Amino acid sequence: MLTHLVTPLLMCIGMGLAYLGAFAHPAPHHMPVAVVGSSRSAQLLAQSINDKAGGDLEVRTVAHRSTAVDQLKHQDIFGAYVPKGDGSGKGRGGAGDGNGQARVSGNAGATGDGRSAGDGTAATPELLVATAASDTSASVVQKIFTPLAAQQGAPLKVTDVAPTVADDPTGQGIFFLLVAISIGSYASVAVIGGAGAVLPIRLRAALAVGTSFVVSLIGTAFAGPVFHLVDHGLWGLWGMAWLYSAGILLIGTGLHTFLKRWTTLGVMALFVMLNFTSSGGIFRPEMQNGFFAALHSFWNGAGFVEGVRSHVYFDGYGLSGHLWTLALWLVVGVLMVGVAALAERRRRSAEAEAAANAAAVAAAAVAATVPEPAPKPVRGPVDDGVEEELEEAVGV
Repeated sequence: MLTHLVTPLLMCIGMGLAYLGAFAHPAPHHMPVAVVGSSRSAQLLAQSINDKAGGDLEVRTVAHRSTAVDQLKHQDIFGAYVPKGDGSGKGRGGAGDGNGQARVSGNAGATGDGRSAGDGTAATPELLVATAASDTSASVVQKIFTPLAAQQGAPLKVTDVAPTVADDPTGQGIFFLLVAISIGSYASVAVIGGAGAVLPIRLRAALAVGTSFVVSLIGTAFAGPVFHLVDHGLWGLWGMAWLYSAGILLIGTGLHTFLKRWTTLGVMALFVMLNFTSSGGIFRPEMQNGFFAALHSFWNGAGFVEGVRSHVYFDGYGLSGHLWTLALWLVVGVLMVGVAALAERRRRSAEAEAAANAAAVAAAAVAATVPEPAPKPVRGPVDDGVEEELEEAVGV
């Protein structure tokens, strides 16, 4: 019993290290933001913010407001500050709520279509954000630039150029969808590996693929008709959910051949401890330390979360890279099942050979310890006579 308690204790340690290490002290690390303007004052402002940030921010200048909007929608930056009175805010302000309207907080100097008031100059300081990329990053950027607006003696107008759907205002519903699909996937690994251990590996792999199909359908139902986390692109979300779930199930099914009762701990380490924390669903990599930020670039949870964001909110920009991430994890799962099949075949051959050798040794041992019965001697007439005399003597 004590040896079996090692597993939950290791889970406790792993979850604590992963979650607290990733989420306990969020802070920007080289987060890219922009100051809109081509004037000398805009460049000096950007340099001043860079110097004060001490590496927390990477501040650049962009000439036009429309350029800043494009960079926000490509997730090249996570905030753009338009100083009061800057004359480079050309074009319409980032619309994005489905009706060509920008979501604006504050009403100072804002027109009905999200443009700056007047002839293109900013009547009040404005901050452009994209909450669909990360609500927490947008909040951090707003805290950074609000004091700058206060120094200019005007309230800060915040314009969201990529808002989320109304039923998911923080955009974190995609992360919790990831959690549901992940639990359905790695918990099924324990069932297929345990109750199905006597089945051939090819049948277990088929069960894994079939289970991933069901799990992806459940996740799609949650995202669409149940909780309305997305308002379009549901088929694309289902495809990414299936790729993600199938990768987990196939990797876990293959690992069970080698890890046995440690499989649950192994898949939890891969697809919970390291996966949820690096997915970017709560904090983007720019808000985490280098370890989790590095995992974000290739881990499958990040591929799913960022892929869904790109598909639903950013017109598919960067989607192909996230799909490749999910596909490569699926390939790893197929390879893992193949390695497990070879290992099980060799194990069966070794067991059959060992059984044959044991049977041969047992037969040899029996032959050596049990003597064969001696042949009965052939008796002649003399022997018969002697035997008759002995019988008469005994009878007397």
